[in-house]
Amino acid sequence: MANRLTFYIFFLLCLCLGLLCVVFVTYWNAVWRGGFAWDGSSLQFNWHPVFMVTGLVVLYGFAAVLYRIPYTWRYDKTPWKLLHAGTLLLAFIFSILGLCAVFDFHNANNTPNLYSLHSWIGICTVALFALQWAAGFSAFLLPWTPVDIRKVTKPLHVWMGSIILVMSIISCISGINEKLFFVLKANVNGTRPYASLPPEAVFVNTFGVLIVAFGLVVLRILYNLKWQRPDPSSDGDGYRPLLHEER
Repeated sequence: MANRLTFYIFFLLCLCLGLLCVVFVTYWNAVWRGGFAWDGSSLQFNWHPVFMVTGLVVLYGFAAVLYRIPYTWRYDKTPWKLLHAGTLLLAFIFSILGLCAVFDFHNANNTPNLYSLHSWIGICTVALFALQWAAGFSAFLLPWTPVDIRKVTKPLHVWMGSIILVMSIISCISGINEKLFFVLKANVNGTRPYASLPPEAVFVNTFGVLIVAFGLVVLRILYNLKWQRPDPSSDGDGYRPLLHEER
């Protein structure tokens, strides 16, 4: 009972931090960066951080910890597999929209694409995410996938999921810092330089800390062996295809 209570405390913390991340990134771009549009202007670029943080970090993190909820352990695993895959698919759609926003903005303003370290890490993260989702769907949801393939794939799937989350956080943090260096300059649009820590810089630095805290809580949940779903299957891998029953 105490172990489950501790889990739910961490899970509640995860939910709160994730929601705060979405609120902070939306508020930052709505208030300090002028709002949103889809017209090739800087207002279109503002969608980029909102979509990437919401998809690649928050929804991705939520999807990762779904299997750890003790309440779900008494039920058939199939609906939770579908919820896990569906949430990740939604996260991927958000990330694609985020890429469309920034590529369209760059193209409309004759700005080179993929020239910064942030963009390299970000595009690699999205590519790995796509491969991870496709591999997970093939291994764990298709009914004809051999059991041996699932056994081999499961630890790699879990490890790659954690790596993608870490890369997502690195990409978001580097992007936030890059954006602040671009927009917070002395005597430019009435802003103060980043080095003087104007209110926007303090707010966004706090937002960055929230992203890191969210990621640490998700990883803490994922790597606590006591919070892993008990494995009732006879084949020992904890996964069955979509059309099999798991009780």
